[in-house]
Amino acid sequence: MLRSHKTIRQLHAQTSPSHIPSPTPFVPDTKTFLSLIGRNLSQHAAKIPTWESLFSLKSMQLRKLGVEPARTRRYLLWWRDKFRKGEYGIGGDLQDVKDSVAHVRVLEVPADRSSRSLVGPDATKKLVVNAPPDVPINEPKLRSLKPVHGLKVQGAHTIVGPFVEPVKGTGGSIATVKVQEGMWEQRRGEKIDGGERRKVQVRRKRKLEELRKARA
Repeated sequence: MLRSHKTIRQLHAQTSPSHIPSPTPFVPDTKTFLSLIGRNLSQHAAKIPTWESLFSLKSMQLRKLGVEPARTRRYLLWWRDKFRKGEYGIGGDLQDVKDSVAHVRVLEVPADRSSRSLVGPDATKKLVVNAPPDVPINEPKLRSLKPVHGLKVQGAHTIVGPFVEPVKGTGGSIATVKVQEGMWEQRRGEKIDGGERRKVQVRRKRKLEELRKARA
C-alpha cells in the first residue's frame, strides 16, 4: 500500500546531511538515475522526488517508503555510493546532452610521443568525443574534450560500444547515446567461485593444485 504524502515528507525531514553529488547532464534528476540503474527502481521515483532525498535517505527510511525487498535497497545504496565517487555507467561522463540524447563522434588527434617515435612524427590516433554533429571537426575546442568512457573506434571510423546508435549517412563516425531503462543495471547472476567471501580461498587452492600438477 502506498504511503501518504505526509509520511513521505516526514521521512525526508529525518534524513541526516551527507555528501550529495551534483547531477550531471546525462543524469539530471532522480527519475533518470533510478531508470538508468534498472531493477524496476523507476517505479519508486514518486517516493523519492528530490535529488537531495535520493542521496540522503537511509535503508530503513527507504523501507518505510516501500522500496522492497532488502536486496533492492542494497543495490540502490550501492549505486548511490558509486555515483558519489564519480563511477558511472555508459554515458555518465557525457557533458553535451539535450533531451536525454548525446551525440558522439570520431576525432583524430596526434598520437602520444611514444607512438610517434615508433610510427613517425605524423602518427595519429582516433578518439570518441561528445560533441554535436554541427560543430566543425577542426573546431579548436574539440581538441580539449576527453574521450568518452566505454566507447571506441573500430576500423576506420566506426564508433562501437554499448547503447550506441549510428546516425544514418555518417558511416558510423557519428552516433547517439540515449538514456534508456536499465542502461547501468548490474544483473543478478551466478556467483563465481562461491561469492566474495570464499573467492580468495577457492582461487588460492586452485592455483596450488595447478602448481602441484605442473610439478608431477
